[in-house]
Amino acid sequence: MLDEGVKAPGFKLIDDTGKPLELGKFKRKPVVVYFYPKDDTSGCTAEAKDFSCMSDAFAAAGAQVIGISPDSAASHAKFKTKHGLSVILGADEDKAAAEAYGVWVEKSMYGKKYMGVERSTFLIGKDGKIARIWREVKVPGHAEEVLEAVKALKK
Repeated sequence: MLDEGVKAPGFKLIDDTGKPLELGKFKRKPVVVYFYPKDDTSGCTAEAKDFSCMSDAFAAAGAQVIGISPDSAASHAKFKTKHGLSVILGADEDKAAAEAYGVWVEKSMYGKKYMGVERSTFLIGKDGKIARIWREVKVPGHAEEVLEAVKALKK
């Protein structure tokens, strides 16, 4: 399990346009990495829309926002187009990034256990270290809280 203050694990994914997406490309700026279970489900759509609606505010604060799920780049592209999303979406089909961040976990629904992504957000500072972690995220108000944390990094 990752803790605040440790170096964030790197990742090499494909983004929603089919291009390589690496955490290392965003050195010298804060990066918000949010993990979500599945494209086009109600909670995940609401979260992606919230981050997208605030993308200008995150950019003004100097931060990049990246959403990651196990869905394919093609699924991400459809999801982005359907909902007018502006955040970068990373395809973690082999779940390597989710495992590195400790968010690929056993879940339970209706008494049935299965493996899935625990909705979580990581704020990575300019130094590449994890500044804040939110686990088991509840979507309402979350993007605003993360933006405030990004702004607090500058102080």
